[in-house]
Amino acid sequence: MFGFTSFAALRACIAQQWSPGIGDPDVTGWLTVLSYLACFVLALRVTMRNPPGTARGLWLTLVPLLGFLAINKQLDLQTALTATGRCMAHAEGWYDNRALVQIGFIAGLILVVLLALLLALRSLRGRLRGNGLALVGLAVLCGFVLVRAVGFHHVDSLINMDFARIKFNFWFENAGLVLIAINALLLLRRGSPRRQPQQVTPSRR
Repeated sequence: MFGFTSFAALRACIAQQWSPGIGDPDVTGWLTVLSYLACFVLALRVTMRNPPGTARGLWLTLVPLLGFLAINKQLDLQTALTATGRCMAHAEGWYDNRALVQIGFIAGLILVVLLALLLALRSLRGRLRGNGLALVGLAVLCGFVLVRAVGFHHVDSLINMDFARIKFNFWFENAGLVLIAINALLLLRRGSPRRQPQQVTPSRR
C-alpha cells in the first residue's frame, strides 16, 4: 500500500512526524478557533432562518467549511497531510523528484479554489449585494489556505511576519472571519421580526 507493506506501517511513519494534539496553544490560536465557531453558529442560524436576500447555497457551504477549519486549526491536519506525502515519497522512491508533485498539488488546489469561487459568484446573481461580504470573506479564507499550502514547502515567510506584535497569519485569517460574521449579522437583523407599535384604544366612559 503506497510502498508500505501494510496500512499500519504507513500510520507508524506518519506518527513519527505528526500526532493528534493542540496545534496552536497560544492565545491567538484559541481566539481564532472561537472566531471560527462563532462564524459557524452565525452561518447555521442564517441557513435555518433564511432571511430575505440570503444566498442559501453559499451559507450551506460555509457551515461545514467553518466547522472543519475550526477543528483543523488545532489538530493541524495539514501537517498530517504533509507527513503522509513525505512517507509515501520515501517509500515509493520519488522523494528526490517531489518538487513536481508539490507543484502539481499546489496548482490543483489553486484551480479547485478558483472554480469554487467562480461557482459561488455565479450562484449569487441578483443576491450579491446582500451576500458580498461573506463571499469576500470566503475568498480571504481560501487565500489563507493557499498560502498555508505553499507553506508546506517552507515558503510561508509572509504569514510568519509580525504586525503589532502578532503574527500576520492571525490578521489574515481573522479578516475573512470578521467579514463573514458581519454579513451574517446583517442578514439576521434583516430577517428579525419587527415589533408593531401597539395602538391605544380610547377608553369609553
